[in-house]
Amino acid sequence: MRIASYVHEGRRHCGVVEGTVVRALPDGTAPLAAVGVRPVGAAVPLSEVRLLPPLEPPTVRDFVTFEEHVEGVRRSVDGAGGVPEQWYRAPTFYFTNPYAVYGPYDDIPMPPGSSVLDFELEVAAVIGKEGRDLTPEQARDHIVGYTVLNDWSARDLQSAEMRVGLGPCKGKDTATTLGPCLVTADELERYRDADGFLRLALTARVNGEVVGRDLLSHMSWTFEEMVAYASRGTVVRPGDVLGSGTCGNGGCLAELWGVRGRQDPPPLKPGDTVTLTVEGIGTVSNTVVPGAVPVPLPAGRRRSRERP
Repeated sequence: MRIASYVHEGRRHCGVVEGTVVRALPDGTAPLAAVGVRPVGAAVPLSEVRLLPPLEPPTVRDFVTFEEHVEGVRRSVDGAGGVPEQWYRAPTFYFTNPYAVYGPYDDIPMPPGSSVLDFELEVAAVIGKEGRDLTPEQARDHIVGYTVLNDWSARDLQSAEMRVGLGPCKGKDTATTLGPCLVTADELERYRDADGFLRLALTARVNGEVVGRDLLSHMSWTFEEMVAYASRGTVVRPGDVLGSGTCGNGGCLAELWGVRGRQDPPPLKPGDTVTLTVEGIGTVSNTVVPGAVPVPLPAGRRRSRERP
C-alpha cells in the first residue's frame, strides 16, 4: 500500500494512492492503522489535493550510514580528511525536530540567520509497533514502511554550533521534508539484495539539474540494524521515523563542496527548488522561500567564579 495524508476541499483525509489518484479511507483512520484497510472514497486526482507529510512522527532520529557522505562533509565542515574510526563502530544518530516536518511539495523557509542552506537526500523507515532491545531479525517486523526524507541543513549554523561538541542544533532545527507517501514495507521487498539492503536508485536535482545519484544499498548498516541500535536500552514506538542519513555522490551540496574544494553548486537561496526521487517510493519537491529575521540575543555573559 501507498498511504497518504492530504487535504481535499478543505478536509483532511488519510487515503490510499493508486497510480495518479488517491481514495480516502474511513474517517478517523490514522496512517499507521491504515494497512489492510479498504478505501471507501471516490478516486480523486492527486493534482487536486494538497499532500501533507504522510504522518506526524513523535520522534525523528537521523542516522549517518553512508561512508562517502561522511568523508565529503567532514572535509567541507571541519576541513578534516577521511572517516573517523569511531564511525564504523555503531550506526550513530541524533534526534531532530518533530515539530518542523513539512509536506512533499511545501515551501521551505530559510532558517533564520543562515545564508548557507543545503538539502540532504535520505530514506526513512517508520516504526509500526513498539519494541525494546530488538535484534535486527526482530526489528524487520517493527518497520511498517518507508518514505523520502529531506534533512534541510543550515551549514553555517551547523558548523558554528558543533564547535561546542553537542552536535547539530539550530543548524537542523527548522525543516525536515517527509513524503510523498508512506510505502508499506512489503512493497519494497522486491528491491532487497542478498545482504539485506534495499537497492533503490536515489536522485537529487536542484532547479531541474541532476547534482547527485546513488543507491540506497550503499548504506553501511541495514534499516533493521539501525532500528535494533535505536531500541537498545529504550523503546521505539509507532510513528518513530529513522532516517538513513544522506547518501553519497552528491546527496547534499556540502559533500560536493568538500570534494571540489569550493561551494559549487552554490548554497540554496530563495527561489531554488530541490527535487528528490527514490525508486519505489516517489518524489518530493520543495521550493526555498525567505524566512524569518532572527530575534537578536546577547552573547553569553562571562560570569564571576566567586563561591558563597
